[in-house]
Amino acid sequence: MDLRDGVTSTALLTDQYELTMLAAALADGSAYRQCTFEVFARRLPNGRRYGVVGGTGRMLDALRQFRFDEDELAVAASFSDRGTLDWLRDYRFTGDIDGYAEGELYFPGSPVLSVRGSFAECVVLETLILSILNHDSAIAAAAARMVSAASGRRMIEMGSRRSHEMAAPDCARAAYLAGFDATSNLEAVRRYGIPGAGTSAHAFVLLHSGPDGAHEAEAFRSQVQTLGVGTTLLVDTFDITKGVATAIEVAGTQLGGVRIDSGDLGVLARQVRDQLDALGATKTRIVVSGDLDEYAIAALRAEPVDVYGVGTALVTGSGAPTAGMVYKLVEVEGVPVAKRSSHKQSRGGTKKVIRLARDTGTIVEEVVYPAAGPVPPGNGFQARDPLVPLIRGGEPVQDLPTLAESRDLVARGLISLPWEGLKLSAGEPAVVTTFV
Repeated sequence: MDLRDGVTSTALLTDQYELTMLAAALADGSAYRQCTFEVFARRLPNGRRYGVVGGTGRMLDALRQFRFDEDELAVAASFSDRGTLDWLRDYRFTGDIDGYAEGELYFPGSPVLSVRGSFAECVVLETLILSILNHDSAIAAAAARMVSAASGRRMIEMGSRRSHEMAAPDCARAAYLAGFDATSNLEAVRRYGIPGAGTSAHAFVLLHSGPDGAHEAEAFRSQVQTLGVGTTLLVDTFDITKGVATAIEVAGTQLGGVRIDSGDLGVLARQVRDQLDALGATKTRIVVSGDLDEYAIAALRAEPVDVYGVGTALVTGSGAPTAGMVYKLVEVEGVPVAKRSSHKQSRGGTKKVIRLARDTGTIVEEVVYPAAGPVPPGNGFQARDPLVPLIRGGEPVQDLPTLAESRDLVARGLISLPWEGLKLSAGEPAVVTTFV
């Protein structure tokens, strides 16, 4: 991967076997057979009840940068013949891609992406597509569960220190897609326009300690003078009760917030709320952080918490770091093909979808049917097709959803789930997928 004129090639973000298959297909003439590859998840991870499609916008950007220049060809040359290298040098995807819009919910077997073109031009995209969709969809699904658990309270993504440095901005993007309000990661602010958030850590309070003891008030005073009274002060470096009292003494009753980062957060939040109210700081918000996940957030629902800061659990998918999506060949020259391996079966043929919902908007069924066949009846339910055109003739279609629009789609999707779909306990998918 090289950087030229501000554009990074994504061509080597792939597995070697894709290029060895390409070489063999070019040699035997099968490379130009027209094919359909589909992306789907055979099952949802960890008993989850729904998935969230994340990373579609990033995937389309990465596909545009899938180019083999001399540096990339030099790597491929160690195992590729001259004909394959010549083909790669001229590579441009010229096919069509349909997919679920970013932010759409999906269920087991949902054809999240349909990639159509020659075998050669489609097969080399497998790893790139899967690595983006699997990562971002996993983060988005975890984030959506946390947002639901928070019941409208403000959410801040702050997991950069628990993620790969290059993945951290994309974790923030996926979290924002699913309903988080802000991120601590400045590259995500720059790259994706996500609101930024962050004030200080324990180190800043400790910085103001000396031989004569801790000078918490001095640290708070410095922060307020620099960032304003609306800032959030970290009050649990030493004694939390003294920390809250000092914070209000320094900043006054209009202090924006206090943050608790350790201990029994529920108990402490109640104590701090009572103390703030008694001091007259009734509008000072309470921010909690420290190893939160959707279960901890749900457990705090009845407590006087105003803002959640979430890190490790979020950027690791809260126990499900991948969405488990696969990229399978399902049609060759109009003929359905399918894998029959035990527990890894695929269903042949290019597919379409209708999603059925009650008049209230609640989803009741996902119906997957052959693209060449008739549209199944709606049986009195409202029917909607979640598949949208993404690429035509190798070029992205116009007016694809923005990140803000995809964020709204997630919010609407969560409202459309049956009530049991929002339960955090492990269970069956909230919506059944039927194959016609």
